[in-house]
Amino acid sequence: MGTNGLWQETPLIYSSQISGLLGVSAYLKLENLHPSHSFKYRGISLFAQKAREAHGPSVHLIAASGGNAGLAAACAANALGVKCTVYIPAGAAPSTLDILLRQKAEVIVTGRYYAEALEAASAAVEKESHAVMVPAYDHEIVWEGHGSMIKEISTQLQGTPPDAIFCSVGGGGMLGGIIVGCNAVGWNNVPIVTLETVGSNCFYHSMSCNDGRFNSVDKVVPSDVEVVYDKANDVTLTRFNKFTSRASGSLGASLPSARVVKMALEREGAVCCASVPDEMSMQALLRFADDHKLLVELACSTTLVPAYNPALFNKLVPPTDANNPALFNKMVPPTDANKPRTVVFIVCGGFKVSLEDVAGFRRLVNEDVDKGGVWNVLCNDGDTFSVEK
Repeated sequence: MGTNGLWQETPLIYSSQISGLLGVSAYLKLENLHPSHSFKYRGISLFAQKAREAHGPSVHLIAASGGNAGLAAACAANALGVKCTVYIPAGAAPSTLDILLRQKAEVIVTGRYYAEALEAASAAVEKESHAVMVPAYDHEIVWEGHGSMIKEISTQLQGTPPDAIFCSVGGGGMLGGIIVGCNAVGWNNVPIVTLETVGSNCFYHSMSCNDGRFNSVDKVVPSDVEVVYDKANDVTLTRFNKFTSRASGSLGASLPSARVVKMALEREGAVCCASVPDEMSMQALLRFADDHKLLVELACSTTLVPAYNPALFNKLVPPTDANNPALFNKMVPPTDANKPRTVVFIVCGGFKVSLEDVAGFRRLVNEDVDKGGVWNVLCNDGDTFSVEK
């Protein structure tokens, strides 16, 4: 059981398919097996329990979310026997409403965008003495809960640190948890590779604009992206005013957590950022489903893109001295072929995927591959890394 009694330890499985393709020992941390189908259950259920302890059984958990954070809050509230209301913007799929209602949550559809739903949820919290806003990703307790996955991985790998941990990133909640968890087990020098999709990659652009990064002087960002300065944390962030990625339902945070960006910039081990086209995430989703018989969201399969593209993997995790942060800024030829690398991919899960989606993704990927050419990946050093379709 997890430290709060709500989550169970998730498996860390060896993937023979990915290991064979990459020539490494690749492990999958199956965070899709939580009751809410995603890693978010860890941190949000811990937050929910602490809220119940502080306010008693009459606590009312309120969340603004059209996705995995809202479902995690609903599942946690259901397990704790407390009231939960989820505010979601208009346009949410009927399946999203159904799964929230099955967890006994009250669902209020309001606003056109997440920001408007969040405003309504915040107003409701202000009006009720026992109401507590459930944070989606930017809170120390949430990071503490998410960090428990690293403690489990450390035990499952018998304390041996991996050469890299791969995860997707949106607002930064999971990354914050991974950094906190690595600190707790003494893995501060283990590189972390974050993946996003182009068109929802606010974390990638935020990291690029800070001191020591390739874009820190010019701060060139796409149109509809605003550069902002967070004085409290002394970091530059990028705010997305619209999204063009199909993965934006889960990865589409308008603004990343300033505190997580700061932690990532100051961390001893490298935090390498990469952004991939939607089609590569779709292709990884399809291959992962074929190989491992597991269906995950695009936000999750984005993590797995390097698992199915060896050249990109070696760009992100060089075959020599993989724990040296400086090597994340250049391609290093494999000079030590005998040194095995061990990597962990966080399979973060997500409930917003269906067989109908899979069929559509397969069609879109096939159409794009038939056009020929390359997919371009934005990498940590400002380079564009091309992958043949």
